[in-house]
Amino acid sequence: MKIEEIYQCYLQCTSVNTDTRKIEANSLFIALKGENFNANTFAQEAITKGALFVIIDDKKYFTDKDKMILVPDTLKTLQELAKFHREQLGLPIIALTGSNGKTTTKELINVVLSKKYNVKATIGNLNNHIGVPLTLLSFDENTDLGIVEMGANHQKEIEFLCSIALPDYGYVTNFGKAHLEGFGGVEGVIKGKSELYHYLEINKKVVFVNLDDDIQKNKTAQITRYSFSQIEKTDVNIDLVSANPMVKIQFNNIEIQSHLIGLYNANNINAAVTIGKYFNIEEHFIKDAIEGYVPSNNRSQLIEKNKNKIILDAYNANPSSMSAAITNFIQLEGESKIAILGDMFELGTESLIEHKKIIELLLNQSEIETYFIGKDFFANKMEMGNMYFFDSYEDFAKKIKTNILTQKIILIKGSRGMSLEKVLDII
Repeated sequence: MKIEEIYQCYLQCTSVNTDTRKIEANSLFIALKGENFNANTFAQEAITKGALFVIIDDKKYFTDKDKMILVPDTLKTLQELAKFHREQLGLPIIALTGSNGKTTTKELINVVLSKKYNVKATIGNLNNHIGVPLTLLSFDENTDLGIVEMGANHQKEIEFLCSIALPDYGYVTNFGKAHLEGFGGVEGVIKGKSELYHYLEINKKVVFVNLDDDIQKNKTAQITRYSFSQIEKTDVNIDLVSANPMVKIQFNNIEIQSHLIGLYNANNINAAVTIGKYFNIEEHFIKDAIEGYVPSNNRSQLIEKNKNKIILDAYNANPSSMSAAITNFIQLEGESKIAILGDMFELGTESLIEHKKIIELLLNQSEIETYFIGKDFFANKMEMGNMYFFDSYEDFAKKIKTNILTQKIILIKGSRGMSLEKVLDII
């Protein structure tokens, strides 16, 4: 069956699904395969639960010629279907990538643009070779603007995602020390994330740029760009940035007081302001949107518990974001400060070195009591009066349960796999 014919089946469906546990009536179910699963085995179940059509790639599960569509490769079909749908809609799409802050920036852009347009954006962090197609297929004829977050841990991934999403605009949040193992070092990260710039340049599209970031500035010199800066005179001039602990910015004599913690979030806000200005959102609506945004999902949340002020930033971590969070924490006012830091993953051969650098950031911060959790931090263990090292979360939990914490300022940060939000249960 040709993609045009499959598309006609898709148009009859109310949604697209790859998980039978979330099947909706009249949905399109696409049976994907992985190393440890084969959704073809659930094809008939999907129909029983209400799927209107099911796409499979294993003929031994082809039991309903009216509702089942047999293809050579379901993943490839999902991607081709998404691209075809994107071409049919023809709506403007903003692509977003970077080492840190992608999801927060996406959410900020979404709330700003939604003040004027019907906007649809990537849900959560569904930003890979499966998530991007599913995002595109969630757009419809009522969508004015689409925002597509793109994640990658290897080179050529952003290039591939661009070939599906065909973005008209793009923004790279930053180039940091994330996924070093897959990218092959920082230079590999820069090359990989810059694949978005390459797509925008050869297709004569528009890029949004932080001119205070030399890499962004240099990499986009030949692309049509709309930019912001705290230093240079440009399209959007940011006059003031501060954080204690919430980020506050000012542009055009308009002050925005956000619910985001840490100076490392300032450029996420600046980007949302800039993109809002480009799409002619009135300034007071930009202010209302950003001031009304409250982070969730363990991202830079400020929580109060047992008279403690807790900065929960446990969704993810890499050397760049960890350093930024610690730098901001050091600058916060207050004497009773505790940092609870978990291992950073996917750093390859650089892992022990990068964990040591993080420890060194706190060596002379006697006012901060720090708990390091995880095998790579533990491998760099130092004998310091205000530093404690634990090989596992369980060992840390035993220690902290005997140490009642109250009236403290606490930073919790670590990679997703560390699940450090669990700390809230024992504080």
